[in-house]
Order: sequence, then structure tokens, then C-alpha cells
Amino acid sequence: MHAPGPEKSVVERARRSTLLMAAIAACLAGSAAADECPAPVRASGTARPAQHQQAEPALADTPIEYEADGVEATRDGKWLLNGDVLIKQGDRTLKTRNAEYDSAEQSFSVDEDVEYADPNLKVSGTSATVDQSGGATFEGAKFELKDRNARGAADRIQVTRDNELKLKQVRYTTCPVGEEDWVLTASDIDIRQRAGLGFGRGVRLDFKGVPILYTPFISFPVGNQRKSGFLFPTLGTSTRSGSSLAVPWYWNIAPNYDATLLPTWFSKRGGKLDSEFRYLTDLGRGTLEAQYLPDDNEFGDSRSYLHFVDRSDFTDTLRLDIDAANVGDSAWFEDFGLGPEGTSISYLDRSASLTYLTQHWLAVLRAQNFQTIDDIGIAPELRPHTLVPQLAVHAGFPNQWAGLQFGLDFEVGNFTHNYEKLVTQGWRVDAAPEISLPLRGAGVYLVPAASWRYTSYRLDDTGPLRADDSPSRAAPIASVDGGLLFERPSGSRKQRLQTLEPRFMYLYVPYRDQNDLPVFDTAPADLNLVQLFRTNRYVGADRLSDANQVAIGVTSRLLDAESGKQFISGTVGQAYYFDEPRVALPGEVLEDPEFSDIIAELDVTAFGDWNVSMGVQWDPNETRSEKGDVQVQYKPEYDRVVNLGYRFRRGNIEQVDGSVAWPIGKNWSGYARLVYSLEDKKSLDQFAGLEYRSCCWRVRAVARRYVSDRTGDTDTSFLLQLELNGLSSVGVGADAFLERSIRGYSSSPPDP
Repeated sequence: MHAPGPEKSVVERARRSTLLMAAIAACLAGSAAADECPAPVRASGTARPAQHQQAEPALADTPIEYEADGVEATRDGKWLLNGDVLIKQGDRTLKTRNAEYDSAEQSFSVDEDVEYADPNLKVSGTSATVDQSGGATFEGAKFELKDRNARGAADRIQVTRDNELKLKQVRYTTCPVGEEDWVLTASDIDIRQRAGLGFGRGVRLDFKGVPILYTPFISFPVGNQRKSGFLFPTLGTSTRSGSSLAVPWYWNIAPNYDATLLPTWFSKRGGKLDSEFRYLTDLGRGTLEAQYLPDDNEFGDSRSYLHFVDRSDFTDTLRLDIDAANVGDSAWFEDFGLGPEGTSISYLDRSASLTYLTQHWLAVLRAQNFQTIDDIGIAPELRPHTLVPQLAVHAGFPNQWAGLQFGLDFEVGNFTHNYEKLVTQGWRVDAAPEISLPLRGAGVYLVPAASWRYTSYRLDDTGPLRADDSPSRAAPIASVDGGLLFERPSGSRKQRLQTLEPRFMYLYVPYRDQNDLPVFDTAPADLNLVQLFRTNRYVGADRLSDANQVAIGVTSRLLDAESGKQFISGTVGQAYYFDEPRVALPGEVLEDPEFSDIIAELDVTAFGDWNVSMGVQWDPNETRSEKGDVQVQYKPEYDRVVNLGYRFRRGNIEQVDGSVAWPIGKNWSGYARLVYSLEDKKSLDQFAGLEYRSCCWRVRAVARRYVSDRTGDTDTSFLLQLELNGLSSVGVGADAFLERSIRGYSSSPPDP
């Protein structure tokens, strides 16, 4: 066998092997002294394991191939490989000069400079030994991890036959030569590949020559293995809680169970313990999150938060979902939500649902309760009912007799309330069978449909203002929904496709007096393009709106003719009323319009890196907009993005929202965001940050000020993160915060 290398002629390879075998035979037989062996020639050969040796199958069964300028054999069974030497075993190679091979021990030894390489590792040393079983030892070594762009040095690197790695007096970094901004040192490191574990002693991390982390002992996972142990601590500060230090500990309980414990100390509040338990079973997966402060110095009492999420699939058709949360006090999210979004949490959902799904049937058995967070601003009688239980069924049977389609929506539920003296309670049954006839052709569809909706109640306590404890309502619903699709090629090479998609829907629902019906879970739906083509302007079964109307909408798109990618899409729609709507919720004021507001939406992605999204609800009677949104984004790269937005809800919200993430020069990047309320004339959320990045590390600093409670008080926080390439990050996760706050920004390029 010849060593891999440039192809040579068959004659040259045969002559080289003949000379080598002759020299080995003469030396081993004692017919010549060592100095009588042939003069150096370019030689190659194969060393195979001895018959009695029990070797590891992965490497030991792979022959060692070598190539040298010359070979000298001694009487004690050793071969001296002279000149330039190349030793190869599988995809591992070793280059040196003047190596010695011990045939009895099946090993090579080198006393001169040596270079070793495999697909993931490159090592150079002052000396080395390599054996047939895969073991190797390098003295005065320098190494490079090719897949991580990392390098280091060690007084000794030893690779055992069990594929364990032992390093003495180690230095490690991902910085280039001459720019060792950060260095990890250790007195010794042991890596056990089979167990997936690593152990370090006397470990110290220096940044810019300053020690920032030291531990006498550390253990860590190797590869994708999980291991219990401490993670990097985090530092932070905020006005409400003061400075904070958190030291997370990961607990690898079992292959399908783990937990993270996060003890945190706040200078103003004291100690806090956060925990997250995760599990994965044959049925499904779930998470239990628990947070607890035994004694909050600012709040004056203990505080807690729990959140449990579970999804279990018992069969292909039966699933259980649980999502339940509980908080100990109403100020929790204001103190620990770290943003104005914490002030908008009014309720916490607690629900469990059992779902059965087949081709034609969907049945959901549900229990649901809400915890009211804003217990001061929301009156008791206005808080949601508890639903225990509810059964909802949906059925659909398409393509039945003569193309007819049959459907059914059915629901029965029991609504209870903590304030039964002020709020009506009881059972509600709602049923709506439907029949339709879908008619479809090339570029056209028409769907006439008819249904009957019946709703009845069994109330527990009618009270002095309600005489009937079993009110009901029944009404037919008739509709005709239809649309057209027109297409035409456009562009100089017909590379574009332009569409025109008109749609109409006629709806008739006779008026029924529903003033005696209670209101359990019903509210007016926001007017949008979807709502224009629904059969009820309310969400919930307590009210069925009367209607004699037609809704008309038109959509036009510009598409790529080959891929179907959308460049521009615009839609406009409006409803016209033949009769004035009369059904209303308590306290709802009905207007007397002949038509609804106009709804319009526009999405533009046709101009390179630009993206524009617009929506408006226009009141033609008052000639003014009722609500609107505009979002403009420029994103040439994953880490370069500019956003500008405007939100408007008449009498409620008028805000501008601008954010940017952009490199400044070669090594710097800037970040900023401002959410400003034009109605309140104040900033709701603002931050600015800088990032400096070198070849092997980066640091991010972000200062933030935001509205933190319902009274409008503000809080200030500071986030600092040091990220060492190829190692880890120290500090608050500023990158995750930036990705969450700046739409479209990413701190790393997308996967190819």
C-alpha cells in the first residue's frame, strides 16, 4: 500500500516497495548492521496491528500509512524513518522529520517539530508519540480548532485510545495571533468524549489583561450533551429594583427532564428565586415556571408568580392543552415586566381544553378562568365570567348530495361569576346548523348558504330586573358570497402577473329583540376586511346582529409570474346597509349609517430592500379616519434596519414608533428606538445603545427609559453584554432585547 500523495508511475511505486521490504528483511534477520541498510530513498509502507493486540475498532483497525525519505531498521525491531516523514491513519496526518517506529508497541515517536491534523483539529509540537490504537501525546503544543476558528497552546496534549483528551497548562482564545484580547487559561483540562463531559481546574478568564472570572474547578458538557452546573452570571440595574446579580444553575435531571434555577439578588428588594422545569414524555411536553420573593423590601410582603403550560397528545385525534398562570399581586408585571407591555396586562388566562379532531368533526371541552390583574381600574361586575365547563362542536360535510355542504356549530357552557349578586350566571346553549352550495368555475365562485341560529339560557338568579330565567332567541341567516379572479401578464417580458379580485357578499338576518338576553362573553368585533364578510358583527353568542346588507371588496396584486412572489397587494372594502341595524349591547350607541366605514390595506415589497404596510378605516359620514396604521421598513442586511411606524385609534391611541440598528464605521453599531404618544405628549419607551465588535469579541451597552406602571411612572434600566466569540456571553442579554424591540433586526446572519 502506498501513502496518499501525487500520483507516480507503477514502476516507481514497485521499486520503492521492493527496496523497503529488502531493507526490513535484512535488518530483522541480522544479516547486516543498522549502518549497512540501504541509503535513504523515498519510501512508503503500511504498519498493521499485531495479531495479539486488542484495539479499538474505530482507529485501531485502520492501517497506519507512512512515507519517508529513507528507512533504517534495527535488530530490536525499530524502524528509523529519516528525512521528511508523513504518517497517515484514516483522515489523520502527522508531518515531521526523522521519526521512529516501534513495531512491538505499534507506535511512532518524534523528537523534532511535528504537525498533526484531522478534520477538526490541527496541532504542532516540539515532540510527539502516536500509537496504532489512536493515542497520541504532544509536548510544547499549539492547536487550532478549525470548526470554531479558535486556537491555543498547552505544555502537553494527550489523546488516549479511549478518545479522551488531556491538556496541561492550557491557553485558549478565538482572537488572531498578536491580538489576544481575551484568553482562557487552565492548569489542566480533561475531556471525556464518550461521556460528553469536560473538567477544568484552575480556570481563569482574562479580558484585556483583567481577570473577570475564576473558578478552581468547572465541569462542562462536550458537544450537544447536557450537564448540570452553573451558567454565566448576569448583571443589571433598574430604577424600581436597583442593581441585580443573578447566577443561573442548570439541572440535568434526566434525558427528558431538566430545570433552570435562577437565584437573583436585588439591592432594593432582596432575594428572588426563579425556576423553570421542562419535561418531555411519550404523550407530549410542558413547562412549569415559578418565581418567588420571600420578602420584597420595597413591596413589604412575599410575592410569587406561576405559569404552567402542557400539551399532551393521547392519540392522533385527542389532545389536551393546559395554559394556566397566577400572580400574587397586581404590581408584579409593573415591577418585573421590564417594559410598558407590563402595564397593559389586565388578565391572566387559566384554561384547559380537551380537543377531539377527525376529518369531519372538531369537539373541544374547555374550562376557563381569568385572574384580574388591574383590580382597581376594572369594576367587579365588569370582570370576565368563569366558564366551567364548555363544550363546542364544529362539523363539516362537503360534497354531499348534489354538491351540497352541511355544517354545524354547537356550544353549551356554564358561566359563573365571583360577584353573583351583581352579575347574571347560568347555562347557555347555542346551535347553528348550516347548508350551502359551493359553485366554482374558472376564475369565479358563488356560495349561497342558509342557517338557523338558536340560543337559549338557563339562568341561576334572574334578579329584580329580569323576570324570565330561560330566555331564548332564534333567527334564520341567509347569505350569498361570490367573487371573480381576473389575471393578465404585465412587464416588458411578461414576467409579472397582475390580478383583479372583486368580491361581494349579501347577508340577511331578521331583527330579533335581544334586550332580555344576558351578556356573558360577547363584544363588538373590530371592523376589518375579515369582519366585513362575517355573518355577525359581534364576537360571542349573546347577540346576533340583524342585517340586510351587501359587502363589497376589491383586491389587486402584482406577482412574479414564475415564483408567485407578491410585490404589491391592495384591498379596499365597504358594507352597504339596506336596513338600519337595531340590535345592540347594553350601553352601545348605534349610529344611523347607510354604509359602513371604508377599510383599505396596502402592502408593498416591490422596491428592493423597502417594505411598506398601510391600513386605514375611513368614516365617509364624518370624512375622517377612525383608525390607521403605517409601517415603513428599510432592511438591506440582517443587521441593518430602519423602521418608522404610526398608529392611530380615535379617542384612544396616537403614537409614532421609530427604531434603527445600523453599523457605524468598521467596528461600531448603533441602536435606538422611540415610542412616543402624540395624545399624551410623552415618551412611552425609548432606548439607545452602542456596540463595539472586534474579530473575537463584542460588547453591547443599552440604556432604556420606559413607562413602568398604569400611573405613568417611568423606570430606567441599563443593559451591558460582553460576548466572547467561541466561548459565551457575560451580562444581560442585550442581543435578545434588541431583536425583540427592533423589528427585523438580527444579531447574526440567517442560516443558509
